[in-house]
Amino acid sequence: MSTLGSTKYVLAGLCVLLFAPGCATLPSGHGWGADATLSPGWDRVKQAAITAASDPWVWGPLAGAAVFQLDDLDRRTSDWAREHTPVFGSQKNAQDWSDNLRSAASVAGLATLLATPSGGDVGEWITNKVKGGLVEVAAISATTLATTTLKSATDRQRPNAAALESFPSGHSSSAAVHARLAMFNLDSIDMNPTLRTTADIGLHAISFGTGWARIEAGWHYPSDTLAGMALGNFFAAFFTQAFLGDDGSRTLCLSTTDGGALLAWQWNF
Repeated sequence: MSTLGSTKYVLAGLCVLLFAPGCATLPSGHGWGADATLSPGWDRVKQAAITAASDPWVWGPLAGAAVFQLDDLDRRTSDWAREHTPVFGSQKNAQDWSDNLRSAASVAGLATLLATPSGGDVGEWITNKVKGGLVEVAAISATTLATTTLKSATDRQRPNAAALESFPSGHSSSAAVHARLAMFNLDSIDMNPTLRTTADIGLHAISFGTGWARIEAGWHYPSDTLAGMALGNFFAAFFTQAFLGDDGSRTLCLSTTDGGALLAWQWNF
């Protein structure tokens, strides 16, 4: 299955967001990305780190990775998954799907970034997208650097004995950071709550699917993929909260409807 085939449904759904009418700004009245900063202050950075570390999508996978160290569960699960390949049918299919799902997460991150309300003026829109986009690039780069550094420091052999680069999973950390950034981007978009929940579930499924595919393909143990997911979620949350910035909670929103226009008062709480 090609990358295009695995991502077309993600693209189709996100195109609805890109072209759907709605607010041109965030609840603060600013465009997404307008408040991005290189100097958020130590207090904000510290709070962002604490909040990110306490995120269930960070400590949850780490706790799961710890559980897999008990009674050789990590290796036994890996061996069973490689032998039976219950989800993807073969190690080759699992490897292909891990690549495709990771690409789908990247596409989702980019599409939702473009869909965020960054202002009505073209010049303002471009400037805000660049500023906000650089924050997300920094989150992705930090995830990659941390993953690479840990791989070198741990030298854990892969289940298939191909190399000493098993911990943590790079595919999993990459999919997780892109998927979580996409979720944060969706938080800034005015959309139906049911659609938002569905999108979040789909993005988490992409992240988990990438990790499990790497296990079935024989490239990683479960704890490798869970640690990768924790890394991606941590850096997505940390950089968004520390450097992207937007503290507003109320705004007037003008959006078009079939019968004309709708003026709404938005209040985030």
